[in-house]
Formats: sequence, structure tokens, C-alpha cells
Amino acid sequence: MNKPAASFDAADPATPSGERPQDHDRSRRAPGYQARYAPVGHPEIKQGRVGVLLVNLGTPNAPTAPAVRRYLAEFLSDERIVDLPRALWLPILHGVILNVRPGATARNYAKIWDNERNESPLRTYTRAQAAGVGKAFGDRIVTDWAMRYGEPSVASRLEALKDKGCTRILVVPLYPQYSATTTASVHDAVFDAVRGMRWQPALRFAPAFHDEPAYIDALAAVTRARLAALDWAPECVVISFHGLPQRYFDAGDPYHCHCAKTARLLREAMGWTDKFAPMAFQSKFGREKWLEPATEDTIEELAADGVKRLAVITPGFTADCIETLEEIDMAARETFIAAGGKEFDAIPCLNDAPEAIALLETIVRRETAGWVD
Repeated sequence: MNKPAASFDAADPATPSGERPQDHDRSRRAPGYQARYAPVGHPEIKQGRVGVLLVNLGTPNAPTAPAVRRYLAEFLSDERIVDLPRALWLPILHGVILNVRPGATARNYAKIWDNERNESPLRTYTRAQAAGVGKAFGDRIVTDWAMRYGEPSVASRLEALKDKGCTRILVVPLYPQYSATTTASVHDAVFDAVRGMRWQPALRFAPAFHDEPAYIDALAAVTRARLAALDWAPECVVISFHGLPQRYFDAGDPYHCHCAKTARLLREAMGWTDKFAPMAFQSKFGREKWLEPATEDTIEELAADGVKRLAVITPGFTADCIETLEEIDMAARETFIAAGGKEFDAIPCLNDAPEAIALLETIVRRETAGWVD
């Protein structure tokens, strides 16, 4: 009669006499566990830790045309961003756009670039958000951050988390409102990164948080603080979100609905009416129809109607970036003043405010339930 195969725990000749299998099993679950009875020459294995990866959109490494060209080439090659047939789109991208647009975009980045740190504000604030989450959880999790486009890449930071023993990783796309062009693209990057891994970590993805009470509370708190610091009161506050081609919405993308709900909840929290705080969409690119009304058109119309004091809030961005600091605080300000306005303010994003860290802590705590005590 054949003897049953001996188990690793019970029959390893190196196991001290009297050790119970369950004792050994418990050690497997310890953070950073390395098998005590591995064969001679077995590589060191770190495992058992929980990682959290915050992912934002991205930024070039420098406010120069070559750096912006590399960034835009990656960004605009993503089929989630531009879903036109490759045979049609790629010749336009590489033959026209990447030869024309990088210079102007680089000049805009230079206007908002942090020369002391030599980086864009988006990178600074995303790093600070990750540091805040890490401080909140201590050694219970390993926290890192990445950019969907540019550096640090999603793939590189997933590898770094694995190297630190993270076998369970929560990915938090820093987009409050879901869109295939943003949230789904982060998912794509994660799946592409783990596809080639021999040992893939267990993965979770935080959902959109457009109606998360902590998010609305954070927006309201930052807004109240900003408005209280002004020596004038706005007659209107435009709630501006990044735009999206209309056909994406028609195809089932929930982004517009998420934006509308965020705007409604923010109005309720602030006691604003729809007329006082209209919703609009910025950053239109290309000739096709995008979600409307456009932020620039809305600002011009308000000025034409006699509004002299205007504020703009951009709740679709968790950190200030070129779309908020240059497109809104600079270009939109110029548009409003040129149309007859007198006072203009761009309300900051959540950035690394205590309320922003509290929001991310709430999301991470909920989405790691069962992984982290």
C-alpha cells in the first residue's frame, strides 16, 4: 500500500520535533513571511503585506517640447482616450499633432511649473496624498503613487510594491467621476502590468467616489475656506468638469451622470441654486461635439449678463494641474475680465488638505476591509 505524501508542515525533516502544523501556518500569514524550511538556495520571498497604489493622470517630466511630446505620444495613443481607428488616428497624431502641439503645451506647463522642486504641481500633490494615507495607516499598509501616463509608471510601482512583499494591492484611481477614458484606462494599465507576472498579486480597485459623503464634505470645506478668505463674494460659482466627447456618453459612459450628481450634492451642501452654480465642461479637444455647455462659453455669457464677480470650482480633479492652474486660473480668468468681469477666483482642488487625506483614508479603509484590521 502506498504511503500518503507527507505534508510540508508535518513531515519536513527540518521541522523541530513537536511543532504543530497550525503554528507553521500562522507564520505564513505574518507580514514579510519567509519560509523557515525552504530548500537550500531558495530565493528570499517577501509576502503577506497589503499595498495601496494611488494613480493620477500624469505629467511630463519637464516643461519642454521634447518632454511634452513624449507625454502626449503616450497619452494620445491610448485607445481609451481617442478611440478612432488606429489607421486613421496614428498618422494624424504623429504627423500633425505631435509636431504642432508640444511647443504650445510646454509653454503652458512652464507657467505653472514648480521650478524649486522641478516638477508639476500634480506630481507634488499626488505624492503628498500618498504620504498622508501612509501616515494614517502606519505599517499596516505600504502606500505608493503612480501616473497613468509618464512617470512613475503604474507598472514600475506595482513591481515596487511586490518587491516589498505586497501580495494584496488596492488600486485607487484618483478620478472622482468614472469614465472609460480615465478610470478604465487605469484598470487597463494595471492588467497590462500584471499580465507578465509569474506571481500576480490579488487586486482590488476602488470605485468612483463622485457621491461619497466624505468627498462632498471635503469639497464643501475647502470651498468655504477659500470663499471666506476672499474680500469679495462671488455672484456665481461655475462648477467645471473636464469635458468628454458626446458620443462617449451616447455609448454608455456614465461620466456626465456622475458629474451631474457631484454638482447637485455640492450645491446642496453649499446651499447654492442651479442658477448660482451652473455646471459646465472644459478642455475640449478636436472638432467633434463634446459635452455642453462649455466652461468658456458659460463664463462669457455670465459676464455678458452683468456678472462681475465669479468663482470657478473644478471638482473633477483631486489635485491642481495644468487644467485648473493654467486653463482656469489663467486663461478663463482672462476670458472673464476681457468680457467685462471684475473679480475672478479659481477655487483650489482638494490637493493635500486634511479633508483630502481624510477622504482617501475613508476610501482605503473601506476597500481594504478584510485585508487590514
